[in-house]
Amino acid sequence: MADSSIWDQEIAVPASVISFVDDNVSKQLPDGSTVVSISSYGVSYWTRTAEIKTTDSTGDDVSFFLKVAQGDIGKGMLHGEFHSMTAIHNAMPDIAPQPIGHGTYEGDSDTHFFLCRFHNMTDSIPDVEDFPAALAQLHKSGISPNGKFGFPVTTYQGRLPQNTTECETWEECFSNGIEQFFEAEQEAQGLDEEMTTLRKGIMEKVIPRLLRPLETGGNTIQPRLVHGDLWDGNTSVDAETGKPLIFDACSSYAHNEYDLAPWRPLRHQIGKPYVVEYLEHFPRSEPEVDFDDRNALYCV
Repeated sequence: MADSSIWDQEIAVPASVISFVDDNVSKQLPDGSTVVSISSYGVSYWTRTAEIKTTDSTGDDVSFFLKVAQGDIGKGMLHGEFHSMTAIHNAMPDIAPQPIGHGTYEGDSDTHFFLCRFHNMTDSIPDVEDFPAALAQLHKSGISPNGKFGFPVTTYQGRLPQNTTECETWEECFSNGIEQFFEAEQEAQGLDEEMTTLRKGIMEKVIPRLLRPLETGGNTIQPRLVHGDLWDGNTSVDAETGKPLIFDACSSYAHNEYDLAPWRPLRHQIGKPYVVEYLEHFPRSEPEVDFDDRNALYCV
């Protein structure tokens, strides 16, 4: 979800898609739910978002969060988000809203949705005292069920699909992912000699040098569930419980340190103190001496 104070561009998805509750959305609501209202809530770069207020079978008020996108890319984005958030919620329910469902509008085959439980959130980022510990617990709990790196479905960073092909090694998995982003950059910007040289150096020298030692020479890492884009815009605090929440995930089973990459740039509110605290709960992988260089690589 984007910060409304800095996002002032028109969203490609029309506001009309959240002016009503489509029948296929209604079908995903728990049995006995009665829709009371729907209204715009929050700001998103690529989608329309809304709060659906309902009453449940006992007459209690219950709200749900609806995200709507359009086109094939929008469908893929929300499909990937549903499976990402489901994996996170299953591994650690307190850190993520419960996904309810996803699908396509009955009245418009080009309009797609993701539905989850609604949480009132504060405007603040999670505290350094509890958020890194919670993330470390997610990484400890969310272990790949088949022992492979990658993810069962394609997930998206923004509107860009990630290569989530399941792999035996982290080096191969990360290489697949960054290679796909290099290809997308070249397609968008054209062939550039300097970028070609940089790409060759990263793929053939930097990645083998920094990632291969994680799984050779007696060292091992487990594929662990990561959020995939954990900057401060995708985190908040539950206004009722005071606990940290994460959302807008593009998950994979990866090296757990991968989730710390967005905490490196100085422009982000969640920064180095959070990394330091995280390492108190989940120590650096061996070789420890490469930790900072790995962190820089994961920022590429």
